[in-house]
Formats: sequence, structure tokens, C-alpha cells
Amino acid sequence: MRFFALALLLATAPCLAPVQAQSSATAADANISQDFAQDGGTTYFSQAWLIDTMERRTGSLDQVPYVRYRYHVIPEGLNRLRARLHLYSLFGNRDVVKPLLWLLNRNDLESLYPGDTLIVPSQFALDFRAYSPFPRYYPASRTMEKIVILDKSIQAWGAYYYGELQRWGIISTGIQSNRTPSGRFNINWKQEYRVSTLSPGVINPAASNELWEMYWVMNVHESRGIHMHQYALPTSGPASHGCIRMLEPDAIWLFNWTDVWNKTGGDEISSVGATINSQGTMVLIIGHDINGPPSPFMYRDGYPVQMMVHLPPDPFDVPAGTPQQEYFDRRRG
Repeated sequence: MRFFALALLLATAPCLAPVQAQSSATAADANISQDFAQDGGTTYFSQAWLIDTMERRTGSLDQVPYVRYRYHVIPEGLNRLRARLHLYSLFGNRDVVKPLLWLLNRNDLESLYPGDTLIVPSQFALDFRAYSPFPRYYPASRTMEKIVILDKSIQAWGAYYYGELQRWGIISTGIQSNRTPSGRFNINWKQEYRVSTLSPGVINPAASNELWEMYWVMNVHESRGIHMHQYALPTSGPASHGCIRMLEPDAIWLFNWTDVWNKTGGDEISSVGATINSQGTMVLIIGHDINGPPSPFMYRDGYPVQMMVHLPPDPFDVPAGTPQQEYFDRRRG
């Protein structure tokens, strides 16, 4: 019997119009097809296929139902196509069932075999906060307008507005040789489009013209060049060179929702030669580094249990991630 590693998703607040997001996500999928055509061993999330599931909202947070999970074993005697059709006959519409199971199991359902075990929710088509591994309320941040939390253990992010969960989603952090730093950071500056300075075509243009293009870029560590941004998101866990990869709809939402620093002087984005007057939206990067797919469920006999993110008792308990945070800590006393 095989178990598939599990994934996570998102939840609420104002966003771009669905038509705009759908168009942008479709373009992101086209980039995946082009950039990873030769990488046949890795499965990537389809950003256009998942968007309707990711954007589903059904009411205020206190109206969102709680979800239970159970195991479902693919019956013997089915080929891969019939295995998928079997799921839809049991649980409902393909366009609703497949994206959610893909996200919960990190499995696109194209390679199901008899005996494979999936984790299935008690209800489909709910407000996505129903499936969140982040607590719905964060009392320690109830006086803070906005805070974003990234958990490396289960490869997920959550955003709170005055202590109430607004949205959540999946991420991909740094590989073993280039880990995403942990600590307390802030959104510094943002750019809709940026080419990574680590691109082969930037490091050695004479040898390569390959450029790593990033969209909806939010910088959290200026000196190291650590950003949150849209990029191809594999189902296999950490894959970046230190940045935080996000699905297109998440990156667009966060880009519009977060605030940047307020500074005087310097160029358009950099703090070189500038004075930072106030910081942008706080970002906490917590959890431990992993290799391979995350495990956001505990496999107990009889039923699975979702792993919940343990939020710090006080956001300022998380150590400062850069000298900027240390400076503002001293100013706060």
C-alpha cells in the first residue's frame, strides 16, 4: 500500500477579479510547460486548474465548517483512468474533487494504482479556510493589522488581519544547499516582474541565455535577496535557491494585500543611501527545514489528523532575521 505526501492551500480577503487571475495563472502554466519540458520526473501544480478551488469563499470565518478526514483506498482491478472515475463517482464533480485531492495529497491523480491510499475530506467545495493547517484565529496578533506567517515544516503560508485568518496557501522553500532563512522579517519592496540575479544567463551570459523570471516579487531579506514570488511549484517539496515560491493566485493576492516599508532617499527600491522610517508588513518564517514532500497529516490507525501550525505566543518572540529588525526592536525598547 502506498501513501502519498500531502499538501496545503489558501483562504480569504479581497483579491483581483477572477478573470484577471485566471488569465495570469494560465500564462504561468504555459511557462511551466516551456521551462520544465525536459523534467519528466517532477510533477508541478497547475496554477490555472487549481484557481477555482483556491479562490472559493462562502462566508465569514465564523461560518466556515470544520472538516474531518479519512482514508480512501483505491480498489483492486482498476486501471488509472477507472481509478479516477471511481473517485468522481463517489465524491462528485471532477472539477471540484480533483483539485482538492491534488492539493491535499500532492498527487495529480494521473498515476493512481490499486491499493494507493488518498486522504479525503468529509466535505468538498467549502470556503478554503475550512482546510487550513493554520489556526483560524491568532490572538497574539489581534492588535496587528497584518501579519504573514510561513511554515517550512509543512510548506504553507497564512495571512492574518487583526488576528483573523484571511488566506492560506502552499509554498516551496529553499533546497538543502540554500535554505530559506528563519526568523522575523518585513516586506521591504515589491516588483511585479524581476529576473533572478542567480540566473545562469545573468551570472555568465557568454555561456547561457537562461533567465529565471519571477513575478509578483515581495522582498523580505534585502542583503540576501530573499523574496516571496510566483514560480513553478513542484509537488516534491523544497526546490528554490532560498526564495519562497508561491502559486500565482497566492502571489497576486499577497502582492496587493501587503504593505512595503516607508523610506526617505535612495533609489526606487533599495535602502542603500536611504532612511527607513517604518517597516512593511511583518513576515515570520518558522518551522524546521525538510527534504522531500511535507507531511501535513499524521497517519493514525483508522483516520488521519491534520498537522496544525504552532504559532508563536508573541510574534516578537521570533528572533529578528536581519539588522533592520534588530534596529527597530531597539527603537521599540
